[in-house]
Amino acid sequence: MEEYIGCDAHKQFSVFVSINERGEYGAAQRVGHERKQMQEYLSSLPAGSKIALEASGSYYWLVDEMEAAGHEPTLADPRIAKKRMEGRNKTDKKDARGLAMLLRNGTLPQVWIPPSQLRDQRELLRLRMYLADLRTALKNRIHGTLLRYNLRSQASDLFGAAGRLQLSQLLEQLPPYTQQSLKEQLVGLDFVLLQIGNCEQGLEAMLEDNVERDLLKTMPGVGRILSAVIALEIGDVKRFASAERLVSYAGLVPSIQESAKRRRMSQCPSDANQYLRWALVEAAHVVVLNQKPWANRHAVRLYQRVKAHTKKHGKAVVAVARHLGEAAYWILSKQEVYREPQQRSDSFVEARVNA
Repeated sequence: MEEYIGCDAHKQFSVFVSINERGEYGAAQRVGHERKQMQEYLSSLPAGSKIALEASGSYYWLVDEMEAAGHEPTLADPRIAKKRMEGRNKTDKKDARGLAMLLRNGTLPQVWIPPSQLRDQRELLRLRMYLADLRTALKNRIHGTLLRYNLRSQASDLFGAAGRLQLSQLLEQLPPYTQQSLKEQLVGLDFVLLQIGNCEQGLEAMLEDNVERDLLKTMPGVGRILSAVIALEIGDVKRFASAERLVSYAGLVPSIQESAKRRRMSQCPSDANQYLRWALVEAAHVVVLNQKPWANRHAVRLYQRVKAHTKKHGKAVVAVARHLGEAAYWILSKQEVYREPQQRSDSFVEARVNA
């Protein structure tokens, strides 16, 4: 008789509960996260067991161990899964029972499990994105400190060679503790820049020639790094039924709130793939910065039309990012280079913005 197993995973242990085809639950078993102990438990299960566990910060190694033991792990969206479970009380046993029951009934809200190699490659790209954000935060903080004391540099780039020379002179005009704070921030910035350089060297070795990434680089605003982020975060494009599903996964579709005859658009949801959204929005910003040389490109015209209609830069950037996300879907699905869409009327664009 086939059994379905629910796994409620924590940092130091997991609780497993099984349910058979007749709906009979087995006893809950608590298994520590020592790798040998987990391997012994998984080897005791019937070969090819179906195991449901929630997407959490520690699911990588659990999925690897389950697959190595010959089982079939299924990842669940924890927010939706909790709403579908019975009862109001929450215990480790009830959570594991609930996951097993949803898996048996076919109502488990599944989340795609990226292959092990793809998960590994994502980490280096995500580190580079984090370091870039940290670099920007440090630069903004240094600019803010100088602004508070009305100190300005004549250099176009405060952190270039000429700018750093002037910055050392401006430091002498600051109060002693603020001066020390700024020096420490500059040391931190230099270290972050060194880390970014080391990270990019690793990326050069990792990002070997790839057909999909080369195709994505044909989109406006997408280069070597962004094409890699988009490709790795999308993974297998076949898991998306349509381009609309992909841009929704990236959090680029505003939510709709409707009641009776009242209908309004809300903000784009935050529960999305933040890394994919970041990459598409970054590419959209590159498009905005190149409006003059790319004046005849569809993405630039789209930005200008949406901004003229909404009077908001942010909405126009998201519209371009959404276009690039849809384009990425078709590029990867058809294995073709980016092609400029046929120009559409302003009324059509306004309808898309208001939809």
